[in-house]
Parts: sequence; structure tokens; C-alpha cells
Amino acid sequence: VQLQASGGGLVQPGGSLRLSCEASGSIFSIKSMAWYRQGPGYQRELVARVSTDGSINYADSVKGRFTISRDNARRMGYLQMNSLKPEDTAVYYCQAFMVIRGRPGTFDYWGHGTLVTVSS
Repeated sequence: VQLQASGGGLVQPGGSLRLSCEASGSIFSIKSMAWYRQGPGYQRELVARVSTDGSINYADSVKGRFTISRDNARRMGYLQMNSLKPEDTAVYYCQAFMVIRGRPGTFDYWGHGTLVTVSS
């Protein structure tokens, strides 16, 4: 079971990027999915989360600019990032709580990060 994040890159201020997160393996169900980021010299922080019931939370710093979504059938999560700022520069990680086939309980999985650099 793994999460694979992609879509990072270099973008100018004001630009947009769309990050994707693919879950693969013997997954019975995906509970919540989230995006975190860690900028240079900063601790990892929650950017956005979409819960099992569809409720969504955003960090104040990205409200109105970022949109999180998920496609349960495809086991995909997305983070659409618009109006990017230099301070959005960070490694972005996808995270999910998942139920695994044949294993009781819910497990916390993290993908490898994808680097987003916002610079002119």
C-alpha cells in the first residue's frame, strides 16, 4: 500500500499548479485524505483535508486559493493551487487514513513529497 504524490514544479508568483495523490495496493477504503507541506526552516503543517463525510478544512493561509478534492473510485486526491505566492514554496505531502484489506483498523499513510517552488 502506498501513496504517490506528483505535480510539483517551478511556477511564477500568481501561477497555478495541480498536485495529485494516487493510492495503490490492497485498500479496502480511504477515510480522510489531506495535504501537508513543509517549507524551508518550517515545521510540517496541514494545508487541507477532506474527511470521510466530505467536510473540508483549509489552513487560513490558503483559503480562497487552494482547493482539495478526491475521487474515491479512482483512489485519487488532488490539490488545485491558484494565485501561488513565494511563501507557498515547500515540499507537499499527501496523507491518508485507510482501511487495508485483511487488516483490522485504520492506518496512517504518507506519500513521498513533491516540491513546489514559487519564484520569478
